[in-house]
Amino acid sequence: MRSRCAGADQKVRPYILSVLLFSCLIGIEGRQAPTQRFDQPEAGARSPRNASYDIDVRLDHAARTLTGRETIRWRNSSGNPTSELQFHLYWNAWRNLESTFMRERRLAPGFTPPRDDAWGSVDITRLRLRRTGISVEPAFTEADAEWLDLTPQQQRFIAPDDGNGADRTVMAVTLPFAVQIRDSLQIEVEWTSKVPRPFARTGYVNDYYFIAQWFPKLGVLEDAGWNTHQFHAATEFYSDYGVYDVHLTVPQGFVLGASGREMMRTDNAAGTTTHRYRGEDIHDFAWTASPDFIDVKRMFEHPALPAVEVRLLLQPEHAGQASRHFDATAATLKYYGEWFGPYPYGHITIVDPAYQSGSGGMEYPTLFTAGARWLGPERVAQPQRVTIHEAGHQFWYGIVGSNEFEHAWMDEGLNTFSEARAMSETGFPNYLALRFFGGFIPWVIDDIQLSRAIDGNRLAGYRENAEADAPSTPTFQFWPGTATFITYNKTALWLHTLERHLGWPVLQRIMSTYFERWKFRHPQPADFFAVVNEVSGEDMTWFFDQIYRSSNVFDYGVQEFTSTTVRLPPSPQGGFGEAGKPDTTYRTVVVVRRFGEATFPVDVVTTFRNGERITERWDGLDRRAIYTYERPSQALSVQVDPQRVLLLDVSYTNNSATLDPRADEASLKWSLKWLAWLQDLMLTYAFFV
Repeated sequence: MRSRCAGADQKVRPYILSVLLFSCLIGIEGRQAPTQRFDQPEAGARSPRNASYDIDVRLDHAARTLTGRETIRWRNSSGNPTSELQFHLYWNAWRNLESTFMRERRLAPGFTPPRDDAWGSVDITRLRLRRTGISVEPAFTEADAEWLDLTPQQQRFIAPDDGNGADRTVMAVTLPFAVQIRDSLQIEVEWTSKVPRPFARTGYVNDYYFIAQWFPKLGVLEDAGWNTHQFHAATEFYSDYGVYDVHLTVPQGFVLGASGREMMRTDNAAGTTTHRYRGEDIHDFAWTASPDFIDVKRMFEHPALPAVEVRLLLQPEHAGQASRHFDATAATLKYYGEWFGPYPYGHITIVDPAYQSGSGGMEYPTLFTAGARWLGPERVAQPQRVTIHEAGHQFWYGIVGSNEFEHAWMDEGLNTFSEARAMSETGFPNYLALRFFGGFIPWVIDDIQLSRAIDGNRLAGYRENAEADAPSTPTFQFWPGTATFITYNKTALWLHTLERHLGWPVLQRIMSTYFERWKFRHPQPADFFAVVNEVSGEDMTWFFDQIYRSSNVFDYGVQEFTSTTVRLPPSPQGGFGEAGKPDTTYRTVVVVRRFGEATFPVDVVTTFRNGERITERWDGLDRRAIYTYERPSQALSVQVDPQRVLLLDVSYTNNSATLDPRADEASLKWSLKWLAWLQDLMLTYAFFV
């Protein structure tokens, strides 16, 4: 916990000082909501609204540039004063090959240098500010309201994460005064940007634009200081909530979609149209423009949830897939709304991105990009799956404002789990499809329906990278090629494990409690873990120590399994065995092993040929456990964790053993199927060669 006790204002009123002192005395272990808060919503607002933006921007289609001006209304809602401001200038990440983003991209396999006309940038041309509200003595004066021009002498680029002097994605501005707790500033920024060809899901292709992370954006001032990370290849974003009032001027004839709701549209004499959008209680703003969009709308209605206007901007070649986008979005609003909490905004926009735009599968407040294909068989859940995932981000990214620079799993991981569960509830056909010839030609394998447990939670990707990083590592420090497998896959697997361990009703209450408690706020990992312990009534710290603070893997299996005949000692009446009982019994020895370092309680189930089953509950702490049985029937099989409660087990093939030779029939069956599929593939390939 970052305490708000240190550095409290000397001139705060006595009763507030007493409350602060009491909050210090009750302990700073664990993260408790402070008694005195400076980030509470105003009347009628859902969020603190401490960083609001009025933006006016013009797109020059011929020059591929943006010219913008913004006014930021910012309030210091942290527990300490600050003498500087820090801004994200994300588009400088692709200014050249020496930015931190590009250096990290070069570490990943398959890196290809961008073409010469692909680069983008952002340049501040003017920055000035004035104080608009003073919360401490002396009282607000005329001098406080004067504009201070800070261009360019007080501006400098910093690299707080890696010290890269060539990186220009974070700009710091030194102030001539300290902004006290609850003080407010009005900041005016003017800038120009070069729109790149697609980088990190933003840029242009022909007449299609998707514009994200495009304006100079303030970092988040926390009690410990500014949280303003550089733009990294493996992370996303973090910002404060506010009201966005944005005027977007684009060529006439372009269909435009954006975060928020369109309030006004004005045709200008210069052959342009200005669209005004307004979004309340959001923490980012993205937009798209193209003359080719098909604009379709439907309403989502539910007896217990607010109605939502759903808008779809669709590529013409995907016109037949409109219902698939709408159905998936409706399923998300329904299931996430019933399970976690209602979607509050009343509108949402789906963008079907242009081919080769690189902007598919990304979330922004009240707007997201999906990802359809020209050939989309009905038996394949595309674009439904990506639509559910990106619509789901409206909850774990948009409404709960997690810090994705440091704790991306709190959005991406929770949402991957939620997506998989929602997909399983929808009943959408979800068969495996292989794609050939650059992804154009799908081959649907009707014998393999994708499962929630394995495919939805992405077990294969996690298994190959299980020890790459501990999830407690700040996400921006993950190895670029493996961050996804830990952030998305591992989190989904351990949440599904919790569901099977605690039961869905308990986990559902956990997630809805967390959602309600932390919506429109910035939670930390400890906040989620605290809700788990509170709602479940169990102390799950032992579990979180392993799945979050460690990269150790879970792997339980059968080390040895025998069931042999044993001759009994002679009976008093002569012969062997006791009178009236079989003279032969079977001694079964089961040795189960913990092959990994992480521990979890598991069941060990031994089945005998006469149908008898014996279940042992093993705490899993020792390296191995040995179970010996003497029964009149020979053992048939043994299974460790037969219900697959521990979905994090990286090698489930060693979890069982059998003494039945007919078990080989299963491997033969699947070998013949795969040979048949391979033959079909080779014949198909030969046809086109």
